[in-house]
Amino acid sequence: MFVKDELYKLVLEQPFATGAFFTLVETTANVVAVSEKYWQNQGLNGARIRILVEIAKQGGSMLPSELAEQIGVTKANITLLLVPLEKEGYIIRNGHAEDGRKTVISITEQGETLLLEHLPDNRLAVAERMSRLDEQELSQLIVLLGKLNRS
Repeated sequence: MFVKDELYKLVLEQPFATGAFFTLVETTANVVAVSEKYWQNQGLNGARIRILVEIAKQGGSMLPSELAEQIGVTKANITLLLVPLEKEGYIIRNGHAEDGRKTVISITEQGETLLLEHLPDNRLAVAERMSRLDEQELSQLIVLLGKLNRS
């Protein structure tokens, strides 16, 4: 019985800060699900779209290692994630201008077109979910999340 009691305390009787963390995780998952549902309804893969967005945010080109760090995957996994995007014509790989051992990935015109076609409606779906908070609450949320990110 002792083990069950300890387990019960860990999963149900959490300190306030831990409860806040798990509420944040659950809320994030629910909001991300709104975006993912949009992509699935379009027959697209949200993770691949995120890669295209990250490349676009960097001006259209970046190193795979930088992309891996940005999205939180290993260098080996980024290679696997890039293969379908390259096959579908959304990215290309080129040699690095200064270091021939490196590869640069760039979003293609087809990839940019895909984002231009779908990002506005995706952003509207997410904004609709976030509209449950008023502007002041959203500002406060941004400040608080920024504070957590800096710690």
